[in-house]
Amino acid sequence: MRQIYIPLAALLLLFAAPALAQNETQQPPPADAAPVPQAVTQAPVNPPMTGPRILISTSMGDITLQLDSARAPKSVATILRYVKEKHYDNTAFYRVAKGFVIQMGSWDAAGKPRGIHPGPVPLEANNGLSNLRGAVALARAAEPDSATAEFFINLVDNVRLDHAAEDPGNASGYAVFGQVTSGMDVVDAIGQVETGDNGPMPGQAPVTPIVVKRVSLLK
Repeated sequence: MRQIYIPLAALLLLFAAPALAQNETQQPPPADAAPVPQAVTQAPVNPPMTGPRILISTSMGDITLQLDSARAPKSVATILRYVKEKHYDNTAFYRVAKGFVIQMGSWDAAGKPRGIHPGPVPLEANNGLSNLRGAVALARAAEPDSATAEFFINLVDNVRLDHAAEDPGNASGYAVFGQVTSGMDVVDAIGQVETGDNGPMPGQAPVTPIVVKRVSLLK
């Protein structure tokens, strides 16, 4: 069976901030001096998403996802198909890449895979949505149109996983199709569990299985 993975770990970027020289003779500005305007950097956000919601009930708590069937219709349709067929019930979060993502889909708590539908999902990464903290995206192999049932939740802003600006079509990035709207504390807790080698991702499998009891469609 072909299993879908995303990159093994987040890149670690080291920033060296130059020290600011301190002039011992420098004096503070007068008390009545006008304040110096400070640049305001607004954190990136995804636009509001429209579509159905699903509930992921796990052994560590519940996670609610708002799906975006307007921007990622094929991705959402695929996820809902698996939900309706109870594909995700009694599986597990089999990958915890700390400070990066948690991932689930087609592996159970014993590390055994289950079958997936043939016919991968066309990549929908060029949809205006970004892999920001809490965003949910389809995992895939190297080929763009290779996603199936696997998906991951971003623990941090992972914009390097987004569609490349120089790509005019859909040949790069990972398609965001939803957002965590409730239970991000559960996501964060899963993202901190002890990991080992008992799973498809050596070194990133929870030592104590994180069971996905069921995934259900909310009304």
